[in-house]
Amino acid sequence: MSRLTKAIVLCVLVAACGSGNYSAPRNLDNACSILAQRPGYLNAMKRTERKWGVPVHVQMATIYQESKFIGNARTPLRYTLGVIPMGRQSSAYGYSQALDGTWEEYQRDQRAFRAKRDDIDDATDFMGWYMAQSRDRLGIPLTDARNQYLAYHEGRTGYARGSYNAKPWLIRVAGEVGQRSINYRSQLASCGKA
Repeated sequence: MSRLTKAIVLCVLVAACGSGNYSAPRNLDNACSILAQRPGYLNAMKRTERKWGVPVHVQMATIYQESKFIGNARTPLRYTLGVIPMGRQSSAYGYSQALDGTWEEYQRDQRAFRAKRDDIDDATDFMGWYMAQSRDRLGIPLTDARNQYLAYHEGRTGYARGSYNAKPWLIRVAGEVGQRSINYRSQLASCGKA
């Protein structure tokens, strides 16, 4: 094999190793279908459930709302004059849509300096860490997807102040997260994944 061929093969292999499948699974309304398509999701969520106590169905409902299971999800761009991009609405990124500052706090606290927001294992561990703190500081049960989502979205300080009460759309969305969690729990039980 020539040097050029070897170099091309090496570049292709390196590129293949670095690329991730960030697309969403099909049929996001069915927890069993999601996990059948992406078995690694269940492994990651079960580890998080064992470590932090956050049920798989609560994790799934939160990820659905935050990123629709798209690993490299970002917030939309903001535009000036309707055409000039002015950056993103926030630094939220990945499955969990963790903000830069909160992610860095998690990395320091857990000594997880190589953790990535677009890695399902790291993203679910982050969610478990965050929700366990919401339980400890705010008394929100880990099974309460609605209120865990409100604290996740508004931050624990915002939740404690009740900032969500001025956002009817967020209260509606949190209710949808709670209902989706119930649906996912029932579906997971029916396919033996609970």
